[in-house]
Amino acid sequence: MPPATVDLFAPPRIALDRRPDGSWLMYSRDELGDYPPSLGHHLRAGARRHPERTLVAERDGDGWATTGWGRGAELADAVGQALLDAGLGPRRPLMILSGNSVDHLLLTLGALLAGVPVLPISAAYSASPGGRERIRAIARRATPGMVFAEDPGAFGDVLAELEGTVEHHVVGRRATPAAGSARIGLASLMRTAPGPGLARAFAATGPDTVAKILFTSGSTGSPKGVINTHRMLCSNQAALGRVWPFLAGEPPVLVDWLPWSHTFGGNHNVNQVLAFGGSLYVDPGRPAPQLFGATVRSLSEIAPTVYYNVPAGWGLLVGRLESDRALAERFFSRLRFMFYAAAALPEDVWGRLAAVAAEIADHPVALTASWGTTETAPGATTAHFPDSPCGCIGVPLPGTTLRLVPAADTLEIRLRGPNVTPGYLEDPEATAAAFDDEGFYRPGDAVRLLDEADPARGLCFDGRLAEDFKLSTGTWVRVGKLRLALLAAAGVLSDAVICGHDRDHVAALGWCNRAETDRLGGADRVREHLAAALARHNAGAGSATRIERLLLLADPPSIDAGEITDKGYINQGAVLRTRAEAVAGVFADPPPPDIITPA
Repeated sequence: MPPATVDLFAPPRIALDRRPDGSWLMYSRDELGDYPPSLGHHLRAGARRHPERTLVAERDGDGWATTGWGRGAELADAVGQALLDAGLGPRRPLMILSGNSVDHLLLTLGALLAGVPVLPISAAYSASPGGRERIRAIARRATPGMVFAEDPGAFGDVLAELEGTVEHHVVGRRATPAAGSARIGLASLMRTAPGPGLARAFAATGPDTVAKILFTSGSTGSPKGVINTHRMLCSNQAALGRVWPFLAGEPPVLVDWLPWSHTFGGNHNVNQVLAFGGSLYVDPGRPAPQLFGATVRSLSEIAPTVYYNVPAGWGLLVGRLESDRALAERFFSRLRFMFYAAAALPEDVWGRLAAVAAEIADHPVALTASWGTTETAPGATTAHFPDSPCGCIGVPLPGTTLRLVPAADTLEIRLRGPNVTPGYLEDPEATAAAFDDEGFYRPGDAVRLLDEADPARGLCFDGRLAEDFKLSTGTWVRVGKLRLALLAAAGVLSDAVICGHDRDHVAALGWCNRAETDRLGGADRVREHLAAALARHNAGAGSATRIERLLLLADPPSIDAGEITDKGYINQGAVLRTRAEAVAGVFADPPPPDIITPA
């Protein structure tokens, strides 16, 4: 059972001010407080205080290879000096192509100490021709001075294409550069003696120094290079420390797969370990049936104190926790809370997680959520209260001010604070378009207040405004809300997308959970179940919330095609583009025999 000397959550103290223009300002009455000038300061402070504590670990055969805080800081110093010796600096970032690993983290830490921006690229990009062109375009815009690929075999084609663009190519410690190759082994960088150059660079690194450039996954348009400063990243962790006070006395232990090329894994989770002296176990699994076994194995060996995942991951994990008591007892043994972000969690999964936690854990385990974007480092809101309902994204973090602007039947959420990006790399037009006339960042998301009279009850995510569409009748369809309603009504769908732009009615494409198919007794029973579920959902509903047809897709959503991001959530626009033939089929008259209609 985890220590109970410090409360899990700080009670929210939230203000909600009505403005003359009809919008609201929502903010925490708690001060943000001070925070270090850079992430490197967190690393060095932790290395002094607890040098032997595990900083990062990765799978090594049947066990884990660990790197302590003290050794990690020493290697990061060496790498930082080597990057400076190679000519890297504020305008010549470090590009990282590889997935999560100890080498990846140590390179990142070295760059942060040296004031060199880190440019982590989704490993999935290397697997498709379109992804490779995206990498080349990123390199042209960001002008990296060095590229790291832990496994040169996996990234050989991409490295070859970058030879004329990026001067230095580095491979991981387990790879041996070929004789006569221009590639450098990371081990040689780690043998560099730190000198006065690193000391000067570290002293010059401050809140406005660029720490990372994260290219968005492009869910609503072309990817943009989001500038992440040390101010953004450090202030965000300070805000989390204010609302989760237990972190100050309980160094977090994470078992985490979330990719470091995205803000959830790379900023929220990695930086939490740095800020609060924690330990990160790199989970080699993914929320996909063929890869999830690695996650289960990791969790059966290492008990996390906090656990982060996307809804797709929770959807797979809840069944394992229900069926494997030993795994569940290990998982909940010291867990403080379960946390999801990146997309909305189906209410069925929420209820099952709450039920298994109540049955197995010998202490309260909260289930909570948050909201933010790559542009907000990423946290902007979180539900730091134990009784938040499913779908609640909480209240603004200390230091963040929300502007809630009426938009049709919902509220557009805008925000400003030290956690908000100064803009996009070499893209002044996109930067200008991202902010309103008062300097509030506009992510394009919608929310609603649970209770205007009590703002501390929080906000609920209400979908992406950019995904909403009109039927041919001119009626608006709220895609995010309807998708969740469909998943809740169906119970057997792992995910779905909503379609019907300029059509007479709404339809959906979906994927069925294989375990639920087996439980119901086969495909025919699933179709009967879904036809009845559609009828129940449609009862009494208007045209904008009725779903008249549903097509089950056999092929899972593809990361390479952009249909599902590395964070594990559905890219609605990409699915509709890549599956245009399926969309046309679901609206065909008469409907093909594979279309499910309300019973």
